[in-house]
Amino acid sequence: MRFEELALPETLGQGIAEAGFTECTPIQERTLPLTLAGKDVAGRGQTGTGKTAAFLVTLFDRLLKNSTAAGKKPRALILAPTRELVVQIEQDAQLLGKHCGFSIQAVYGGVDYNKQRDALRNGVDIIICTPGRLIDYLKQKVCSLKAVEMLVIDEADRMFDMGFIGDLRYILRSLPPFGQRQNLMFSATLNQRVMELAYEFMNMPEKVSVTGDHMTADNIEEVLFHVSSKEKFPLLLGLLRREGMERTMIFVNTKREGEYLEVRMAANDYPCRLISGDVAQEKRQRIMRDFKEGKLPILIATDVASRGLHIEGVSHVVNYDLPEDCEDYVHRIGRTARAGAEGKAISLADEQGVLSLEAIEEFIGHPIPTEWAEDDLFVNDFKRAAKPKRNKNLQTGRPPSSGKSSRPFPRR
Repeated sequence: MRFEELALPETLGQGIAEAGFTECTPIQERTLPLTLAGKDVAGRGQTGTGKTAAFLVTLFDRLLKNSTAAGKKPRALILAPTRELVVQIEQDAQLLGKHCGFSIQAVYGGVDYNKQRDALRNGVDIIICTPGRLIDYLKQKVCSLKAVEMLVIDEADRMFDMGFIGDLRYILRSLPPFGQRQNLMFSATLNQRVMELAYEFMNMPEKVSVTGDHMTADNIEEVLFHVSSKEKFPLLLGLLRREGMERTMIFVNTKREGEYLEVRMAANDYPCRLISGDVAQEKRQRIMRDFKEGKLPILIATDVASRGLHIEGVSHVVNYDLPEDCEDYVHRIGRTARAGAEGKAISLADEQGVLSLEAIEEFIGHPIPTEWAEDDLFVNDFKRAAKPKRNKNLQTGRPPSSGKSSRPFPRR
């Protein structure tokens, strides 16, 4: 099905055409006839299949056709679990809605507190946000959600994983009744917890799934290497040489492991940067921009970057550490092979990581093909690098030294 068959408003169709969208992806083809007719939908599809465009097209279509006077109150609300996903959705919204004339405001922590607050006070049509920052403004009565006629929750399963469900329910209680708005929910997984939430806040939602038998996309080539923890880095260097990885994301489970890997990679002439949850937001955005533009060939990340990021041309994803949460495996490897492209996902299973393998394979519905590394694939003449030193004050619970004697914090 082509977008031009959907009888969309001219200004919206112009934005879609300029974005280069012509034919609908499977999830768009399944959901758009329902959502454009005003039905609530809980949609499940593999990551990278076009879920964001599916709900944005519906949102703009509804706001354009229902030209109500909401004053300064927002008419649409999009909730997402991470800052990176909010930024990505906002970029897509600005692109698709370029000619629609709506004001769009991203609201998330780490940057521009006063700027975001002032924008909400002045009035916006669409808010795209993480729950915490929005609740902060709601409690200050900076804005009201009583005129919201379209609600979208993206990656609802991640909301549960990150402990946002209480915040989510607080926001939902600030909205008009579910029968007075359209509600959409899209995610790569729709488990029982998510569906219970859907039936609680949505109006008889249609459940749409286009995942088929596999949780992972068919155009991702998966491969697994069993390796000891001491051999992981030599094997990684060998794979980088053999595979010719043009743009690669390497996932680790902890910031500590990521910092050490970053130092070792740099010592062996592989430019890379690390993003993790406590990296300042402006720095994270700068790193992501360099990676997207091809200035940075390798990005090391904790799971903060596994959801919602659409980066063209990621040729390889490497699970340097197998994730402890089986759902994170799906979202990690979904950073490659996006929008119909092909990609390769390589996982290294050491003595610790292999304990997660059975649960991952059960969740994705198939065993990960195993390849046994020959001796010549390991690079053993690599340059050594020292582990980054930990802040001893954080380890001992002592305050930073000021030149005077440093005593432990008093017990409470």
